[in-house]
Amino acid sequence: MFHRLIPLLCAVLMAGSPALAESTSVLIEEQVRQRWGDELPVEATIHVRFSAGSVKEAELISAFWIDPDSGSFLANAVTDTGVTHRLQGLALAKLSLPVPTRRLMPGEIIGEADFRITELPVARVGAFTLTDPASLEGKQVRRMLAQGRPVMRQSVMEPLVIGRGDKVNILYDDGRLVVTAPGRALSDAHRGQDVRIVNLVSNNSLTAVARADGLVEVIR
Repeated sequence: MFHRLIPLLCAVLMAGSPALAESTSVLIEEQVRQRWGDELPVEATIHVRFSAGSVKEAELISAFWIDPDSGSFLANAVTDTGVTHRLQGLALAKLSLPVPTRRLMPGEIIGEADFRITELPVARVGAFTLTDPASLEGKQVRRMLAQGRPVMRQSVMEPLVIGRGDKVNILYDDGRLVVTAPGRALSDAHRGQDVRIVNLVSNNSLTAVARADGLVEVIR
């Protein structure tokens, strides 16, 4: 059953005062984090579940094996009496991340009520999965988001503040004089993005920066 398990040996130096007993859950978590190394996100939590008959405290783990796919592990725990106990169970690394509470369609703006926080095994969280709620709230849906499913970074975007064909207020500010003029957008733009516009007074086309809904600024 454990022919695919990866051995990890824990070398412990015994010197000076005797080691203090520690919870076996903590000891197993340490071994799992050592196994994952830099691949494990800092914010991940380790959930350890033992099979029946395990000891609650030990001084050290003398040997440890784990299947990285399933989380099944075997460990040798040495108690303060010098007795070695075989531990067996599951140790899963999980991440908390936001998932939609309903199906969200392209163009919708994501509000606080549109997602909830859940935990998923790290192995199921892709490199482009959004894990920070702040990176989801207030964003605009680019691709349909399924209820309860992780959200990919490319599925959302900063909301558009300027739409192609929208009437806009053009702000000219050279540091000494501020002038405004009516205009029309020739393309879509997010906040802070360049956008092509036409000045409806001079009929000249120019590039501005989208600042807010219906407001663009020409930088000089």
